[in-house]
Amino acid sequence: MNRANTDEDQIILGDCVEVMRQMEPDSVDMIFADPPYNLQLKQQLYRPDLSHVEAVNDEWDKFDNFQTYDQFTRDWLEASKRILKPSGTLWVIGSYHNIYRVGTVLQDLGYWILNDVVWVKSNPMPNFRGVRLTNAHETLIWAQKDRGAPYTFNHHSLKMSNDELQMRSDWYFPRCSGKERLKENGSRAHSTQKPLALLYRVLQVCTNEGDLVLDPFFGSGTTGAAARLLRRRFIGIEREETYVRIASERIAGVTPLGEDFLLSQINPRREPRLPFGELIENGFLKPGTMLYFGENSDLTAQVMADGSLVLDGKRGSIHQLGRQLKNGPVNGWTAWFYHDETKGKRYPIDRLRQQLREYLSEKGDLES
Repeated sequence: MNRANTDEDQIILGDCVEVMRQMEPDSVDMIFADPPYNLQLKQQLYRPDLSHVEAVNDEWDKFDNFQTYDQFTRDWLEASKRILKPSGTLWVIGSYHNIYRVGTVLQDLGYWILNDVVWVKSNPMPNFRGVRLTNAHETLIWAQKDRGAPYTFNHHSLKMSNDELQMRSDWYFPRCSGKERLKENGSRAHSTQKPLALLYRVLQVCTNEGDLVLDPFFGSGTTGAAARLLRRRFIGIEREETYVRIASERIAGVTPLGEDFLLSQINPRREPRLPFGELIENGFLKPGTMLYFGENSDLTAQVMADGSLVLDGKRGSIHQLGRQLKNGPVNGWTAWFYHDETKGKRYPIDRLRQQLREYLSEKGDLES
């Protein structure tokens, strides 16, 4: 069994609990875990035409009883918590067979659950026997190591990828099939291979470029493939030699995205605060300038020397006056427009704020 090297990508053949117990504490930014589901299958599955269904009947998914599975779960979750950074988070995915037991152990060990996410499969496997509902989803739990600690959540980038709507906790992805499904000797290489799109989103949610991601049940290597693509570092632990080989070959063929495509994560809350008055103090707007309440509006207010706006006897900040005019919440930076004489068109005053940030940054007067 190799020891984990947190400075380079690595796939380790071995038992995940033993490997994690040898790792440095507080060394991992995020863990994604796809543990055995403990499906407890008692018989082979067949379609109505009597053809055989490739179910999850691997030896690694078999446990003697619930108590054995619960102890297994406690062991790997305890080892995971030790190596997570204080700001670290853990994602674990499962089906109805195991996710509730995993969730109980998570909470017993002091993890704090941030969200549960439902992965809705657009192409679920039918229930061939017709005795239950088609199982069309799996559940992911997202938890932090310590309640209240700061953690990475790239809310604004995630919102950007969702047509500027806040991302919901129901995620729609097809299960692996067709060209994405890895094959070995004509059969699927791994019975529970996860779609790359799912891991891509998870890593976008709560890691940044260069962060270290660990997957204790590496399997076919989807976590590593997503990490390599997004320029995250990864450690995969897998006890089956065949899976280690398959994952290694798969990840070797992944080309990381160019650095130009991996912009720093957008989070306006982290940007230094610049009051509207600083536009005036630094000469980006002059007192007496007329601002328009909307790109095509004739409603105008005049900029005063103290940074307030005046319109028909009403006076207030860019936000206060905007609220009076709209009778509701207003972001003054995007609601008020100025006329750029050189371009012959209107722009939101937030454009001037960005220009001021660049100006102050060049002068060295702006702390990040």
